[in-house]
Amino acid sequence: MLILASASPRRHELLLAAGIPHRVRPAHIPETALPGESPLDFLRRLSNEKAHAVPCDAEDVILAADTIVCVGDLVLGKPSDREDASRMLRLLSGREHVVHTGICLRKADRQIQDVSTTRVSFAAMSDTEIEDYVRTGEPDDKAGAYAIQGLASKFVTSVKGCYHNVVGLPVALVYRLLKDL
Repeated sequence: MLILASASPRRHELLLAAGIPHRVRPAHIPETALPGESPLDFLRRLSNEKAHAVPCDAEDVILAADTIVCVGDLVLGKPSDREDASRMLRLLSGREHVVHTGICLRKADRQIQDVSTTRVSFAAMSDTEIEDYVRTGEPDDKAGAYAIQGLASKFVTSVKGCYHNVVGLPVALVYRLLKDL
């Protein structure tokens, strides 16, 4: 059985939509980068820790994932409050950013890790548009303070790479790696 080591409703929904049967068993670990840790190293470490934090049987496969948004060298995780969400959206306004999702699949003593990267461009947003969007509450628990599949879709001018990666899980990559495992 595939065990999704995440409380993300988006990851659960993406797996359901793809017809990939699974159970949800969230991993609860701190999601803080270490000093000097690169964004990709952070994602690899975090997905590995999540995959090992969830109890499983020998025949189970654990899927752990984490998503971050980067503007240049700046990592945008989940906003701490609405002011932080507004700050993040101002950084994204009118420019391209990257979305990285680190995944780890583990079964018994075998493990596969990978990172999916997608480039996303946003239209310029006015302060009023940003504040109106933040007031909806949608950015509250999202990396980069936006949901591409929701109200923020009107700001997205291009996506280069896996759309589902931006939602929170690169489904095609996960499926390919499940077959390899």
